[in-house]
Amino acid sequence: MEILKIKNLSKVYGGKVAYKALADIDLTIEEGEFVGIMGPSGSGKSTLLNMVATIDQPTSGSIMVDGKDPLRMKHNELALFRRRQLGFIFQDFNLLPTLTVEENIVLPLTLDGVSVKEMDKRVADVAEKLGITAILKKRIYEISGGQAQRTAIARAIIHNPKMVLADEPTGNLDSKASKAAMEMMEKVNKEDQTTMMMVTHDPIAASYTERVVFIKDGTLFNEIHRGDNRQAFFQKIIDVLSLLGGDSNDLSSIRV
Repeated sequence: MEILKIKNLSKVYGGKVAYKALADIDLTIEEGEFVGIMGPSGSGKSTLLNMVATIDQPTSGSIMVDGKDPLRMKHNELALFRRRQLGFIFQDFNLLPTLTVEENIVLPLTLDGVSVKEMDKRVADVAEKLGITAILKKRIYEISGGQAQRTAIARAIIHNPKMVLADEPTGNLDSKASKAAMEMMEKVNKEDQTTMMMVTHDPIAASYTERVVFIKDGTLFNEIHRGDNRQAFFQKIIDVLSLLGGDSNDLSSIRV
């Protein structure tokens, strides 16, 4: 079952000099897949994520999410679709600091008027899965970056979305917290068959996915699959990144 189907997707930003951010991208993501998107800065990977997230619109081409076309939806319908079908994990967590961990996690459910009893049950389940039961009553400013990212992962999956979109989810974490966050995302993907698409600069984070799609100058450059060995996959990712070139600072976050 295809959760995401992108065909001939292009994005041109107007202006005095038109800038083509993406050109004729084709990409299919099956239900339950965990796909990484990599490429040098300015390659178009964030543009791609924003279009799947329905935050930005393509110039041409089509995007289907779970068989539906977000581009044809009216404003209110689109807002509902985004809230119910998609989950988001960001680099800077995007949590509300004055709320507790629990209050942040249930936000998608409160917007949809889910009963308190059902909310409590879902929070308990997801908190246990992500190892954050003990901090549910704490406020965001009282917890570590790693705990904040787990909270953000919990919020992204609490409403059982069709697809979770992650944008540099380990960008603000140290290597230990990065590893823990990626292990959690991998666990959610495997246990719940949650489809995930992640944009990342970090080869270690990418090595937790099942396949990595590389973008260069707005076009698909290469795609590699993990197989059984994560260490070998990590090495393949490094090899492709070195072929891709780009700025040396793109790879400065490598910590093995």
